Amino acid sequence: MNARLFGEVVVTMLVILDPPGNVPIFLAVTRRLSNKERHRASYLATATAFLVISIFAVFGQTVLDYLKVSVPALQISGGLLLLLVALQLLYGQGSGEDGYAEASPEQRTSIAMVPLGTPLLAGPGTIVATIVFFSRADDAAEWITVLAGIALAMFVTLLALRFSGLLQKLVRPTGILLLARVAGMILAAVAVQTMVNGILAIVDEARFG
Repeated sequence: MNARLFGEVVVTMLVILDPPGNVPIFLAVTRRLSNKERHRASYLATATAFLVISIFAVFGQTVLDYLKVSVPALQISGGLLLLLVALQLLYGQGSGEDGYAEASPEQRTSIAMVPLGTPLLAGPGTIVATIVFFSRADDAAEWITVLAGIALAMFVTLLALRFSGLLQKLVRPTGILLLARVAGMILAAVAVQTMVNGILAIVDEARFG
């Protein structure tokens, strides 16, 4: 195993995934779920993210080329999805302040996959980084190294989400509601920056060909 490549993948993915930064968002989105449902959501979200990232790692560039979709376009679309999540955190979803209070069991499960698994965890940043790392891999051993690095980063993220209940006990329901608003503002800024980066990349491509 290429230790240097492994370390680079782990550090890069952890920076992009930002487990501590995603904990308030995770708590905000799942604030109406029971502890058992929240724990299940953490496993399902990270599993979904790892599956999506792995698929893009192997087939991402091929799929983008076939569909004639550029990486900047992927960034812009991902930013739009994140912005929708941010607006839901800021203003509530459907049932107002109750968020997911009246969600069916199927809906409670689905929020672990969307928006938590993707685009929150498996978003434009992680997907683009994965495609870049795989394009640099020269053989099967390095491909496995990249996947192992991604898996470790996702495991750290899983631990952060799984034990996020400790933070909830400290801040209480009112604090979680405040965290939801703050997380919404931060996520909105991240979403806008993601779209701006995509737009600037398209402008640069058009300018320099």
